[in-house]
Amino acid sequence: MTERMTERRKILVTSALPYANGSIHLGHLVEYIQTDIWARFQKMRGHECYYVCADDAHGTAIMLKAEQLGISPEALISQVKAEHQKDFGDFLIQFDNYHSTHSEENRELSSLIYNRLYENDHIATREITQAFDPEKNLFLADRYIKGTCPKCKTDDQYGDNCEACGATYSPTDLINPVSAVSGATPIEKDSKHYFFKLPEFSDFLKEWTRAGHVQEEVANKLGEWLDSGLHEWDISRDAPYFGFEIPNAPGKYFYVWLDAPIGYMASFKNLCAKEGLSFDEFWGQNSEAELYHFIGKDIVNFHALFWPAMLTSAKFRTPTRVCVHGFLTVNGKKMSKSRGTFINARSYLDNLNPEYLRYYFAAKLSSGVDDLDLNLDDFIQRVNSDLVGKVVNIASRCAKFITKGNDGVLSTAIADDALWQQSAAAADSIASHYENREFGKAIREIMALADAANEYIAAKEPWKLSKEEGCEQDVLDICSLGINLFRALMVYLKPVLPAMAKEAETFLNDSLSWEGKLQPLTGHKINKFKPLMQRVEQDKVDAMLEASKEILTAATTQPVVSSSPLADEPLADEINFDDFIKVDLRVALITKAQHVEGADKLLQLTLDIGGETRNVFSGIKSSYQPEDLEGRLTVLVANLAPRKMRFGVSEGMVLAAGDKKGIYLLSPDSGAEPGQRIV
Repeated sequence: MTERMTERRKILVTSALPYANGSIHLGHLVEYIQTDIWARFQKMRGHECYYVCADDAHGTAIMLKAEQLGISPEALISQVKAEHQKDFGDFLIQFDNYHSTHSEENRELSSLIYNRLYENDHIATREITQAFDPEKNLFLADRYIKGTCPKCKTDDQYGDNCEACGATYSPTDLINPVSAVSGATPIEKDSKHYFFKLPEFSDFLKEWTRAGHVQEEVANKLGEWLDSGLHEWDISRDAPYFGFEIPNAPGKYFYVWLDAPIGYMASFKNLCAKEGLSFDEFWGQNSEAELYHFIGKDIVNFHALFWPAMLTSAKFRTPTRVCVHGFLTVNGKKMSKSRGTFINARSYLDNLNPEYLRYYFAAKLSSGVDDLDLNLDDFIQRVNSDLVGKVVNIASRCAKFITKGNDGVLSTAIADDALWQQSAAAADSIASHYENREFGKAIREIMALADAANEYIAAKEPWKLSKEEGCEQDVLDICSLGINLFRALMVYLKPVLPAMAKEAETFLNDSLSWEGKLQPLTGHKINKFKPLMQRVEQDKVDAMLEASKEILTAATTQPVVSSSPLADEPLADEINFDDFIKVDLRVALITKAQHVEGADKLLQLTLDIGGETRNVFSGIKSSYQPEDLEGRLTVLVANLAPRKMRFGVSEGMVLAAGDKKGIYLLSPDSGAEPGQRIV
């Protein structure tokens, strides 16, 4: 991907749609900040660029959450959409349109695309057997069924895999299965389902995925799936379901992943009606516009297999590129609720400037799919050093000599033309990095220019020259160049730091444009300098982490809107105090942790509970490395009967919480001692 400035491009950009069942967190923001920077850059370069998004508002999880809260699904998604838009706006994410998949545009487009698939003989129907909750009259997805593992006989396992032994199976194989929704025993029931004939597009997809539409590493992964053979995709769900009914199929609804990507089209169609734009210019089969989807690596199959195949059958254009990014880690580990590093957008915004995070993410983002780590110590140091210590420092050191010494009017001369040309000439290289989503490279080049500017000012020492007789013009020339170098840096940083750039424009009395060659400001009047950014303070970061922990604590005592279907489970049957007091919870020290040969999800833990050692197998391997656990305190169910497993005997159970994002081992506060009973 290279930048083309020979003509004004038409560009449509999207981010993946956030699910309307939970709050935005910092992991989400990697994508939205990345996309926003790219879209802002395109607009700065003079292109016709639109950035659209929407809430993903359908599905069983939303239906059940609304029922749990005692409100309608429409009320729930309306509340969450308002929260999402507030969070995005405060993080300076500048959508041209933000819509919802529960919209009339999406209903019409979903029906249109489905009808075209049907007319082109790309829809199949057949009866399938599924688990059914007779009490709720609801077909159950695997995650809504629990029971005893058919392999190792561990209780309380979900319907597709066992966290104890790692086995995978069908929900019908579970022993004593129960519905996680009602507690009723599921029955098997047949139902007619509708399938998209994805295998018929295998040859097209093999060519499309190798034609530069995805990164090479993504194409390689897609190639593995294509070589192993594609399966028909079940696009229907039975009533009750919150979504759109399939045309001419009463009681059958589009699966949420059918209408979710169509939400991109629907949001843009909504924008077209508002702004008088042409929908076909961007989505028509012969469109010459560019279409970019920014997504996480966990939803590649939907965007790079199902989506282009559907669009092709329905006679719409396919994406120019699907830009895939990795996940966010915090301090080198998965985001953790127990450590307070599972940080919601609002917890951050209540304590820190959003542009700190925008800059830090930009400094670490590349065009690859590697995970991005938010190291909080590095975060503080980098923002303070780069933005405050380097960029803002240039303006603050130079401005006072111009506003006091020459009534705010810059010199008509450029004191060091070579240094100015170095900054101006970097525009094309920096623009190329932005275009190719190599934001980290762009930031490194910008900061190298900032270093050169600071070195020049430090060497010239205008603060000393200002005290010498007859050096007034030298001081003015030096500091005027400093202001122009600062202005160039802010042009380059404007896609990343739009709020700071706006304040810089007020100070410079000039707009920061990047459409043509950068020219210096000469004989130009600037305004009085005001601080553009404050330093990141450690106590503010600590307050953010503490707020995140408090949200976790609150979540245990009151209903919350969660993005995880697992959090939607109803409470288990009520027990009395005599039942509860039988459970002996003890503080345990993990003295050794190791992998279990042949087990995908288990770690073997050696626990000290105050003079006694226990051996426990725990299904937490997906979230922890053994070396990270040794020396850590946790909570053990000490009086659980030993359970014989094929790997050995497990003498108890450690407590953990889990959802689709990860598993979080519970730990007592510091100061607890091994063997203490938890009361």
